Amino acid sequence: MGEFHCPMGAAFYDDEGCILCEMCSAKTEQEMVEASKKIRAYLRGQAPRNTPLKKIAVAGKGGVGKSTVTVLFANTLKKKGYSVMVLDTDESNPGLLKLFGFEREPTPLITLLPRFASGDISSDTEWLKRDTITPSTIPAEYVVNGAGLKFMMVGKIQDPFQGCACSMADMSRELIGKLALADNEIIVVDMEAGVESFGRGVERHIDTVLVIAEPSLESISLAEKINYMAQGMGIDRVSAILNKVTSSRVEERMSEELRKRNVKVAGTVYFDSVLNEAGFDGIVPLDSPAMTDVQKIIDRLLEEARSQAGNSNR
Repeated sequence: MGEFHCPMGAAFYDDEGCILCEMCSAKTEQEMVEASKKIRAYLRGQAPRNTPLKKIAVAGKGGVGKSTVTVLFANTLKKKGYSVMVLDTDESNPGLLKLFGFEREPTPLITLLPRFASGDISSDTEWLKRDTITPSTIPAEYVVNGAGLKFMMVGKIQDPFQGCACSMADMSRELIGKLALADNEIIVVDMEAGVESFGRGVERHIDTVLVIAEPSLESISLAEKINYMAQGMGIDRVSAILNKVTSSRVEERMSEELRKRNVKVAGTVYFDSVLNEAGFDGIVPLDSPAMTDVQKIIDRLLEEARSQAGNSNR
């Protein structure tokens, strides 16, 4: 397979898990398109429907405010009584840990990979090999706990020539897929910017994708692409959050452009000068006006998920 990473996790063609999509052997653009159609059809056929709001991915263009919204979302869910785990899968942006106010960095998951390990990792990886992983069974060194939140990080590329992040993406996908959450537990995953994580299939086991969009054509166009890719994985609950909105006119314009692209809008976070200035200090004030906007969005998402679950039980 060379540098190709199978979305099904198969080691080679016709291996266990292979769906015979032939993406690994595709040599032309048309062959890749046809293989992608097979993958989309398979994943949509296998995807569970009307699932609870349990595994949330926050995606979007670089600089739109993914990390800030992740902090606001996690803290709002915590206030509502949920036990929240945050997973940082961005291999470059180092700021999320400090935005949550944590001082100690958890051991990055990439240290479980042979090329990033400092010693023998054979015993350390046993928990990751289980068919089901619960938050309580994850070794303490990989989790930072504080004020009702759990924080984990895949790790960062620190030096030149350390290689690509594909193995880190594989680990993220595996962990999210195996994670079994109780009724009051939710994981919020801060994704890397762009769509490469979708190409690697990191979001395959996510039930909700939130695309953060700012007032720019590039951001809105990328939201359309993410919506397409997420739905191709079988994720039905995909919506955009309008961020850094300065007026009702801007909100209307953004909503109109996203509707043209068949992207659902979950709500709006208006430009917040308090939040903006706090960025210089690397903090996210939890009493800022933006927090109120996020609370409304979460209420709407939770009600939508409950309604979907209720309809499926009738």
